[in-house]
Parts: sequence; structure tokens; C-alpha cells
Amino acid sequence: MNLSSLSLRLLVGLAVCAAVAPARAERIKDLAQVGGVRGNALVGYGLVVGLDGSGDRTSQAPFTVQSLKNLLGELGVNVPANVNPQLKNVAAVAIHAELPPFAKPGQPIDVTVSSLGNAVSLRGGSLLMAPLKGADGQVYAIAQGSLIVGGFGAQGKDGSRISVNVPSVGRIPNGATVERALPDVFGSSNQITLNLHQSDFTTVSRMVAALENTFGPGSAHAVDGTTVAVRSPTDPGARIGLLARIENIELSPGAAPAKVVVNARTGTVVIGSQVRVGPAAISHGSLTVTISENINVSQPEPFSRGGQTAVTPQSTITATNEGSRMFKFEGGTSLDQIVRAVNEVGAAPGDLIAILEALKQAGALSAELVVI
Repeated sequence: MNLSSLSLRLLVGLAVCAAVAPARAERIKDLAQVGGVRGNALVGYGLVVGLDGSGDRTSQAPFTVQSLKNLLGELGVNVPANVNPQLKNVAAVAIHAELPPFAKPGQPIDVTVSSLGNAVSLRGGSLLMAPLKGADGQVYAIAQGSLIVGGFGAQGKDGSRISVNVPSVGRIPNGATVERALPDVFGSSNQITLNLHQSDFTTVSRMVAALENTFGPGSAHAVDGTTVAVRSPTDPGARIGLLARIENIELSPGAAPAKVVVNARTGTVVIGSQVRVGPAAISHGSLTVTISENINVSQPEPFSRGGQTAVTPQSTITATNEGSRMFKFEGGTSLDQIVRAVNEVGAAPGDLIAILEALKQAGALSAELVVI
């Protein structure tokens, strides 16, 4: 893991951001999600037309020709079976969107359109009417409209090409109209469930206490480390009013678990404020080996017979060992002390990663070490 060239300044900045801060209250709206209130994925298939010669090559994407024939047939245009239109301004695409909770017929939603064939770019194209289906096979929305493509691509006659971002994917803001509403998520149950975004027993316990403090004893109970159930009236209007009060209740969530996250690709190291190090002594040193190759040319003596010019390689190997430093961590060493000690010995982020891994193996690091 060669990360020594990265600046430790980034590490220190990230570590300071994660330093211990006073506990602050957060709303239940920001900590949990109401059970059943969720979006649903939609997917569809369609044709994008009006491209400037950057569409599918029909010889390599026969499904585009088939789809175009089917579309023309539904519009009353009969294409002979033995005729395959060689069009470069049409592309077969996959369409996906998310149907938000409580969406009603007539409301618009955004859609994303992605090329299925070998189209070079979807820039300037328009999506023809395409149904969007849910996991149950029912049509929930109809998509149509002009695409907005963030990428750009160009190709020369010799086959050379250049592209910026991805021109084969585009979006249509408000490009689909909802045609079918989702089933009622509230139903007639006598309780509402709140699911934490991150499982934490401390936060669940504090949430129950905050709810009971607002609505009275027995109004809420913990189901598990993620879910809290709240007693609720069956009338939809009353349930909405209750949720409006619940989501604005504030509480102090439990502290995050002690964790060190290392991104081995970028050299980013994030240390949580709860990380502690047990008693340990660490020696840090650096051994540098340098090998240089030189070429010497050997010439024969003047007027010598049979002499030849010879090339002789010469290798120079040097090894330097910068002064090793040893530092000691006392029991309960905090994040600030870890960063200060690493800065004093001049360790780079790569060295810090090795130190943390060694501490974990020695059982002196009381945190989870995650390498991504």
C-alpha cells in the first residue's frame, strides 16, 4: 500500500472534523423513516428518435429494427417483412425512474434513459411514449419527452473518437406522468413503525423515552435495534397529525461506534472520535535503498592492434536509514494524541495505515478497521 506521497494534512483535517463534539439534538425525521413510506422502482423500454446519425447500427442491434417495425405497425404503417430500415437516428433505450410515496395520477416524475444498443450518443433525441412498470408487472407511469444529455462525443471518419462524460445516458426532468397510485401504506393498523437509518440500541432507547415523554407512558415501545412502534389512531387524518408531531421531536442519538475507515485507492483515512488506543510502543523508521546505473566506455590505447571499444556497466548501490523514532501510547490514548504523535515523527498516511493495522493485530486498537 504505497500512499507515502499523499499529504498528511488531509488526514489531520479529516480527523479534526471527527473530533469529539458536544452532543446535539436531532429530529426524529432525520434519524428514522416511517415504515411503509418508501419509493418504488419503475423500469421500461422505448425508442429515442431524432438523433444526428449517432443512433444504433441496425446490423448489430436487430432489436431496434424490430421495435421500430412494431411501433410503425401500431401507427398504421406497414413495413414489408423483408425490409430492414437502415436508420442511424434511432436508438433502443432502457428507462428507469422511482415512483415516490403518495404519488397520485397526473403527477410528473423524472426519468433516466440509457442506451441498450451501440448508439454513440443520445444528445438531441426525443423519447417516444413508453410505459414504465413496477415489480408486479403493472404500468404505473408513461414516459415521453426530450432528453438532456450531460456528456459529449465526437467521432472522425478514420474511427478516432473523443467523449466527455457519458453521452449514451440522459435524463428527462418531469418526463413521466403517473398513471396509477400506489396502495395505501397507512392501512388501518393501530400503530406506526419508525425505522432508524442506522441500527443503534442507544438511539432506539432514547427515541422511546422521548416519545413517551411527549405522548405519555406506554405510547411507544422498542421492537428491535432498528424499529420503534408508536401507538396510533386508525383515522388517516389523525395519523398524519400524529406523524407531524413525531417527526419534529428532538433527541440526542447514540455516539457512533469506534471505527477507522481507510480508502486504499486515494489514501484517505478517517478516524472516528470514539477511537482509543491501549498501551503500546511503536518504532517508526525509514530505510531507503538507491540503485543507479551508469555506462562507461573503454577505448583501446592509440595505435594498438586488435583493440576494441567496450561498453562496461557500472552500478552504484547506496542505503540510508533515517533516524528511527519510537513513541509510546498510554492507555486510553485519544484521536488528538494519535494525530499529534504521528505528525511528530513525520509519518505519511501510508505509514499511519501500517501503524493502525499493527495496533489492531496487537489488540491495542479498540475500534473496527475498515479498508475500502
